[in-house]
Amino acid sequence: MSLLVKAQRDGQTIARVTPQSAAWRYVGFVAYRMEAEEIIYVHETARESCIVVLTGTVDIETADTKWTSLGSRDSVFEDAAPYAVYVPPGVRATIRATRRAEIGVASAPATGTLPARLIEPSQMKRSTRGKGQNTRYVCDILPQTEPAESLLVVEVRTPGGHASSYPPHKHDTDNVPQESSLEETYYHRLNPPQGFAFQRVYTDSRDIDESLAVENHDVVMVPRGYHPVVVPYGYDSYYLNVMAGKQRVWHFKNDPAHEWIVERDAKG
Repeated sequence: MSLLVKAQRDGQTIARVTPQSAAWRYVGFVAYRMEAEEIIYVHETARESCIVVLTGTVDIETADTKWTSLGSRDSVFEDAAPYAVYVPPGVRATIRATRRAEIGVASAPATGTLPARLIEPSQMKRSTRGKGQNTRYVCDILPQTEPAESLLVVEVRTPGGHASSYPPHKHDTDNVPQESSLEETYYHRLNPPQGFAFQRVYTDSRDIDESLAVENHDVVMVPRGYHPVVVPYGYDSYYLNVMAGKQRVWHFKNDPAHEWIVERDAKG
């Protein structure tokens, strides 16, 4: 099975990953394109969801609450954080686009201990990671420091000619605090949209070793292994990451073959 899920160029559903389609246990992800007044329903009986308003403006309503005019960006490449809504299992959320919008919906197993809530851009931590051609810009949408049962959600912008998720790292071993075991999806966007990027997913034993050319709106599944991304000159990269696993903590291990890059950068 290929780890690359190609985007659908037409229709409301852009790309979808389920535990069944990925042959794993935890992460689900779907991206939607919406025209004004179109509606999407999110209702999971045994899974929590995080609805991320990637672009455009929407209203989101549950039985108890309605949030209106959610959306802060015309493009995911803007220097701004998104709006998001956390939805626990058993709660039905109605998403109505008030203008053209793009939505990402992450999901993972949950029991329903938390209420639905709005996550505003001002609540999200934004940071710069790396240096030189390894610089990228990170926004923590639903990190481990914020309430959820399983989900971790983050977005990353990478300038053209740069690498990210680099040096290659993995999080596929249940050995906290050294490393946690987390499945992950990458929802890729490129600017200009005719661009492409490269993502490699590989393990130490090379029982997984795929080098993938990703285009705008494609999804890469990372069941285990290292998973760096490289962006060609002239095209900027964005990706939305969804992670979940046995424990809701992110501890990763760099590929020892490339650890020297971290050591060199630490020396300045």
